[in-house]
Amino acid sequence: MSKDRFTGILIHPTSFPSPYPVGDIGQTARDFLDKAAENKVRIWQILPLGPTGYGDSPYASRSTFAGNELLIDVRQLYLDGYLEIEDVLAGGDVPGRVDYGLARQIKMPLVRKAAKAFLGSGAEKKEYEEFVADASWWLDDYALYQVLCGKYNDSRWFCVWDRDLRVRKPEALEKAARDYRDEIEIWRVMQYFFRKQWFALKAYANGLGIRIVGDVPIFVAPDSVDAWTNTKLLKIDEEGEQEASSGVPPDAFSTTGQLWGNPLYRWSEHERTGFAWWISRMKEALRLCDIVRIDHFRGFEACWEVPRGEETAINGKWVKSPGRQLLRALKDALGDDLPLIAEDLGVITPEVEALRDENNLPGMKILQFAFGFDSKGEFDADNAYLPHNIGKNSVAYTGTHDNNTTVGWYDGLDDASKDLVRRYLECPDDQVAWQMIRHLLMSNASYAIIPMQDLLMLGADARMNVPATCGGSNWSWRMDRSGLDSDNWHRLHYMIKLYGRA
Repeated sequence: MSKDRFTGILIHPTSFPSPYPVGDIGQTARDFLDKAAENKVRIWQILPLGPTGYGDSPYASRSTFAGNELLIDVRQLYLDGYLEIEDVLAGGDVPGRVDYGLARQIKMPLVRKAAKAFLGSGAEKKEYEEFVADASWWLDDYALYQVLCGKYNDSRWFCVWDRDLRVRKPEALEKAARDYRDEIEIWRVMQYFFRKQWFALKAYANGLGIRIVGDVPIFVAPDSVDAWTNTKLLKIDEEGEQEASSGVPPDAFSTTGQLWGNPLYRWSEHERTGFAWWISRMKEALRLCDIVRIDHFRGFEACWEVPRGEETAINGKWVKSPGRQLLRALKDALGDDLPLIAEDLGVITPEVEALRDENNLPGMKILQFAFGFDSKGEFDADNAYLPHNIGKNSVAYTGTHDNNTTVGWYDGLDDASKDLVRRYLECPDDQVAWQMIRHLLMSNASYAIIPMQDLLMLGADARMNVPATCGGSNWSWRMDRSGLDSDNWHRLHYMIKLYGRA
């Protein structure tokens, strides 16, 4: 990764305005990229691109390799000749938050219709056959998995599906592939649509001098094709039941810790195969994006393992991971200068820091974590997240998708903490968000990333996610189109030039 100074914006494609109840990777994404390039923003950070399941968290995807079909630009399918004009005569932008259920009702029938038209047209036959051949190692299982999710009206393969399919008996899989051949082909085509549109968008971004930062969750979801097809690589028994679950131990935020529920890795199997699955995973991630953030990087050093049957994370334990061997294998396969970001937040030990630094990976610094008091009740000027303490090999943020917006965060502080923030930033209440951005850009961090909500100075109702919660308004924030015309872009541009990030 370059050690120059860059500025980025964090916004997921679902948050773009569009005529549908969810954003997409079409024209508005290009409008955003144009605005970013015009104002010397050179990084676009997104969340995981995979198809979401229950709760619609991008960190609980049904596949670590597939793309979310809801992100496909329907209007482009019309321009490609696979839909009629009547299919895309939606009005102006749909206001309000993302509605995933409504989006599935409205968009998926159109994408499926386009897929059927594509198959009947014979167009792009060579390109499509090359895609299917190249991606068959993950695409075939994914397409069958999605078909079976529809058949059982449930993605919990481990407790709902017929046993022969659950344990992947070859004759059952072969029969399902025959019985649902046409439906499987439609899912393949929808993935072709996604890849074609995404790579066109990535080329557009790169042509403007913008690199895309993607995101890889360290764990896979239990109700995913990854878990269904890789039980030997995970702590899942022969009947599909998890032997243990991931989480984090009790801390100041939770007396019972967090029980995430993801299956943990059977690292001995990964070592036996030379980490082949991880190499494939990271290779694909780096095809889709230019830089990849590893979510929960500390899991490469040790994971909090909670035994089967526990209702909280209290009785878990730290179990070592072969992070050094894994990163060495990735470097041998993909090159020594891995363009990775280590999400090193939470319970970080010297061993985790050593693993990060030995591999020269930039860590994350969150300005919202910077303002606190020491054991004597005095301002802690040595806090690692304070702008004046941030090192060059860092990716610094005002906040992330898991934090409140900066306006919402400040509004929720107690009076003593607000006073501390105002004194450090030397500003009144209504300028805190902008002064946080200014100090972020002024810091020594090579990469300074600003959530779109902070650029627009939005309050707590624009928060993207509240960790350890499901449903509600999580993952549903959408930007109004006026955000692309905000005067705040000009102010950001001025600061980018002022602090040498242009």
